[in-house]
Amino acid sequence: MDITQKSDAAVQYMVEEIKKKLKMATGAAIKPTHFNEDHYEDIRDIYDMVHAKDSYSISEMEAIVNELGRLKRE
Repeated sequence: MDITQKSDAAVQYMVEEIKKKLKMATGAAIKPTHFNEDHYEDIRDIYDMVHAKDSYSISEMEAIVNELGRLKRE
């Protein structure tokens, strides 16, 4: 997947990869289809941050999930 190009598909791919990397127990609540390219830059920032570290604290994971929730389309 080419995530350098702004598209719904790239955003959905990054969200799915964020969920996999964080091994999110609440992954079912966050569906890649809830996001679109309007928030590409924000999702890309989260994606890059998540892939920069090997593990996250509970509070970091909570902050990431909260930010993803804020970016979901209405």
